[in-house]
Amino acid sequence: MAVASLGAEAPMDFHLGRGSDIRSEFFTTERSVWGVMSKSAEDILKTAILLELRGKAFYTTAARQSGSEAVRKIFTMMAEEEDVHVEYLSRQFAEYEKTGKFAKKDITDPVDDTEAAMILSEQVKNEISAAGFEAAAISAAIDFENRAVEVYQQRAEETTDPNEKEMYQSLANWERTHHRLLFKLNEDLKEQVWNDSNFWPF
Repeated sequence: MAVASLGAEAPMDFHLGRGSDIRSEFFTTERSVWGVMSKSAEDILKTAILLELRGKAFYTTAARQSGSEAVRKIFTMMAEEEDVHVEYLSRQFAEYEKTGKFAKKDITDPVDDTEAAMILSEQVKNEISAAGFEAAAISAAIDFENRAVEVYQQRAEETTDPNEKEMYQSLANWERTHHRLLFKLNEDLKEQVWNDSNFWPF
Protein backbone atom coordinates (compact mmCIF):
# COMPACT_ATOMS: atom_id res chain seq x y z
CA MET A 1 0.00 0.00 0.00
CA ALA A 2 1.46 3.33 -1.04
CA VAL A 3 1.78 5.89 1.71
CA ALA A 4 0.09 9.24 1.13
CA SER A 5 2.47 11.97 0.00
CA LEU A 6 3.55 14.15 2.90
CA GLY A 7 5.47 16.75 0.98
CA ALA A 8 8.92 17.37 2.45
CA GLU A 9 8.26 15.07 5.39
CA ALA A 10 9.21 11.42 5.04
CA PRO A 11 9.47 8.34 7.22
CA MET A 12 12.77 8.18 9.02
CA ASP A 13 14.99 5.64 10.64
CA PHE A 14 16.42 6.18 14.10
CA HIS A 15 19.71 5.14 15.60
CA LEU A 16 19.10 4.81 19.32
CA GLY A 17 22.59 4.99 20.74
CA ARG A 18 22.96 3.11 23.99
CA GLY A 19 25.08 5.84 25.46
CA SER A 20 22.72 8.65 24.52
CA ASP A 21 19.42 10.11 25.68
CA ILE A 22 16.83 8.11 23.73
CA ARG A 23 14.00 10.43 24.74
CA SER A 24 15.93 13.47 23.48
CA GLU A 25 16.91 11.78 20.20
CA PHE A 26 13.39 10.66 19.40
CA PHE A 27 11.35 13.64 20.52
CA THR A 28 13.68 16.23 19.00
CA THR A 29 12.49 14.92 15.64
CA GLU A 30 9.00 14.23 16.93
CA ARG A 31 8.26 17.82 17.98
CA SER A 32 7.90 18.84 14.33
CA VAL A 33 4.86 16.58 14.08
CA TRP A 34 2.93 18.47 16.72
CA GLY A 35 3.82 21.81 15.16
CA VAL A 36 1.93 21.05 11.93
CA MET A 37 -1.39 20.36 13.60
CA SER A 38 -4.22 22.46 12.20
CA LYS A 39 -7.98 22.34 11.90
CA SER A 40 -7.76 21.05 8.32
CA ALA A 41 -8.97 17.44 8.07
CA GLU A 42 -6.35 16.79 5.39
CA ASP A 43 -3.52 18.22 7.47
CA ILE A 44 -4.57 16.18 10.49
CA LEU A 45 -4.61 13.05 8.35
CA LYS A 46 -1.06 13.85 7.22
CA THR A 47 -0.03 14.38 10.83
CA ALA A 48 -1.58 11.05 11.83
CA ILE A 49 0.23 9.21 9.03
CA LEU A 50 3.51 10.82 9.99
CA LEU A 51 2.98 9.92 13.63
CA GLU A 52 2.43 6.29 12.74
CA LEU A 53 5.43 6.19 10.39
CA ARG A 54 7.68 7.58 13.09
CA GLY A 55 6.23 5.25 15.67
CA LYS A 56 6.93 2.32 13.37
CA ALA A 57 10.50 3.54 12.79
CA PHE A 58 11.08 3.94 16.51
CA TYR A 59 9.71 0.52 17.46
CA THR A 60 11.51 -1.22 14.61
CA THR A 61 14.84 0.32 15.60
CA ALA A 62 14.33 -0.36 19.31
CA ALA A 63 13.47 -4.00 18.54
CA ARG A 64 16.54 -4.37 16.35
CA GLN A 65 18.86 -2.95 19.00
CA SER A 66 17.38 -4.75 22.01
CA GLY A 67 19.18 -7.69 23.56
CA SER A 68 15.96 -8.99 25.12
CA GLU A 69 13.79 -11.47 23.24
CA ALA A 70 10.68 -10.34 25.14
CA VAL A 71 11.30 -6.67 24.40
CA ARG A 72 11.99 -7.43 20.73
CA LYS A 73 8.68 -9.27 20.60
CA ILE A 74 6.79 -6.33 22.11
CA PHE A 75 8.37 -3.66 19.94
CA THR A 76 8.05 -5.78 16.78
CA MET A 77 4.35 -6.31 17.49
CA MET A 78 3.86 -2.57 18.00
CA ALA A 79 5.78 -1.73 14.80
CA GLU A 80 3.53 -4.12 12.85
CA GLU A 81 0.41 -2.53 14.32
CA GLU A 82 1.65 0.96 13.49
CA ASP A 83 2.18 -0.26 9.91
CA VAL A 84 -1.46 -1.42 9.79
CA HIS A 85 -2.47 2.06 10.93
CA VAL A 86 -0.32 3.69 8.23
CA GLU A 87 -2.05 1.64 5.55
CA TYR A 88 -5.48 2.40 7.00
CA LEU A 89 -4.81 6.13 7.23
CA SER A 90 -3.36 6.13 3.71
CA ARG A 91 -6.56 4.56 2.38
CA GLN A 92 -8.56 7.21 4.21
CA PHE A 93 -6.32 9.94 2.81
CA ALA A 94 -6.83 8.68 -0.74
CA GLU A 95 -10.59 8.49 -0.20
CA TYR A 96 -10.74 11.98 1.27
CA GLU A 97 -8.71 13.47 -1.59
CA LYS A 98 -10.96 11.74 -4.11
CA THR A 99 -14.38 12.39 -2.58
CA GLY A 100 -13.91 14.91 0.23
CA LYS A 101 -15.34 12.31 2.62
CA PHE A 102 -14.06 9.63 5.00
CA ALA A 103 -14.78 5.95 4.42
CA LYS A 104 -16.29 3.64 7.02
CA LYS A 105 -13.78 2.10 9.41
CA ASP A 106 -12.29 -1.10 8.00
CA ILE A 107 -9.86 -2.19 10.69
CA THR A 108 -10.63 -4.27 13.76
CA ASP A 109 -10.79 -2.80 17.24
CA PRO A 110 -8.04 -3.66 19.72
CA VAL A 111 -8.52 -6.67 22.00
CA ASP A 112 -8.10 -6.76 25.77
CA ASP A 113 -4.39 -7.33 26.32
CA THR A 114 -4.35 -7.55 30.13
CA GLU A 115 -3.33 -11.20 30.27
CA ALA A 116 -0.66 -10.78 27.60
CA ALA A 117 0.70 -7.73 29.44
CA MET A 118 1.09 -9.73 32.65
CA ILE A 119 2.96 -12.54 30.88
CA LEU A 120 5.24 -10.26 28.89
CA SER A 121 5.96 -8.10 31.92
CA GLU A 122 7.32 -11.10 33.81
CA GLN A 123 9.51 -12.06 30.86
CA VAL A 124 10.83 -8.53 30.47
CA LYS A 125 11.66 -8.19 34.17
CA ASN A 126 13.78 -11.33 33.93
CA GLU A 127 15.67 -10.17 30.86
CA ILE A 128 16.48 -6.48 31.18
CA SER A 129 17.89 -3.93 33.56
CA ALA A 130 15.53 -1.24 34.84
CA ALA A 131 18.23 1.35 34.14
CA GLY A 132 19.32 0.02 30.74
CA PHE A 133 18.64 0.70 27.07
CA GLU A 134 15.38 -1.24 26.85
CA ALA A 135 13.90 0.47 29.90
CA ALA A 136 14.78 3.87 28.45
CA ALA A 137 13.14 2.90 25.15
CA ILE A 138 9.99 1.81 26.98
CA SER A 139 9.86 5.13 28.82
CA ALA A 140 10.28 7.09 25.59
CA ALA A 141 7.58 4.99 23.92
CA ILE A 142 5.14 5.82 26.73
CA ASP A 143 5.55 9.52 25.96
CA PHE A 144 4.96 8.88 22.26
CA GLU A 145 1.80 6.88 22.91
CA ASN A 146 0.48 9.55 25.28
CA ARG A 147 0.87 12.18 22.58
CA ALA A 148 -0.68 9.99 19.90
CA VAL A 149 -3.72 9.33 22.10
CA GLU A 150 -4.03 13.07 22.73
CA VAL A 151 -4.02 13.91 19.00
CA TYR A 152 -6.50 11.19 18.03
CA GLN A 153 -8.85 11.69 20.96
CA GLN A 154 -8.95 15.45 20.46
CA ARG A 155 -9.85 15.08 16.79
CA ALA A 156 -12.45 12.39 17.56
CA GLU A 157 -14.15 14.80 19.95
CA GLU A 158 -13.94 17.82 17.64
CA THR A 159 -15.12 16.41 14.31
CA THR A 160 -18.77 16.16 13.35
CA ASP A 161 -18.12 13.63 10.59
CA PRO A 162 -19.21 10.22 11.99
CA ASN A 163 -16.71 8.22 9.92
CA GLU A 164 -13.82 10.51 10.84
CA LYS A 165 -14.88 10.36 14.50
CA GLU A 166 -15.00 6.55 14.41
CA MET A 167 -11.58 6.41 12.73
CA TYR A 168 -9.79 8.59 15.26
CA GLN A 169 -11.56 7.04 18.24
CA SER A 170 -10.47 3.60 17.06
CA LEU A 171 -6.88 4.79 16.65
CA ALA A 172 -6.94 6.40 20.10
CA ASN A 173 -8.16 3.10 21.56
CA TRP A 174 -5.37 1.20 19.77
CA GLU A 175 -2.70 3.53 21.12
CA ARG A 176 -4.18 3.17 24.61
CA THR A 177 -3.59 -0.59 24.45
CA HIS A 178 0.06 0.13 23.62
CA HIS A 179 0.25 2.61 26.46
CA ARG A 180 -1.27 0.19 29.00
CA LEU A 181 1.27 -2.51 28.15
CA LEU A 182 4.22 -0.10 28.19
CA PHE A 183 3.04 1.52 31.43
CA LYS A 184 2.70 -1.88 33.09
CA LEU A 185 6.22 -2.81 32.02
CA ASN A 186 7.62 0.50 33.23
CA GLU A 187 5.92 0.28 36.63
CA ASP A 188 7.12 -3.29 37.17
CA LEU A 189 10.67 -2.29 36.25
CA LYS A 190 10.59 0.64 38.67
CA GLU A 191 9.35 -1.63 41.45
CA GLN A 192 12.15 -4.04 40.64
CA VAL A 193 14.67 -1.22 41.10
CA TRP A 194 13.14 -0.05 44.37
CA ASN A 195 13.40 -3.57 45.77
CA ASP A 196 16.92 -4.25 44.50
CA SER A 197 19.33 -3.19 47.22
CA ASN A 198 22.26 -4.02 44.95
CA PHE A 199 21.17 -1.36 42.47
CA TRP A 200 21.67 1.64 44.71
CA PRO A 201 25.20 3.09 45.09
CA PHE A 202 24.66 3.99 48.77
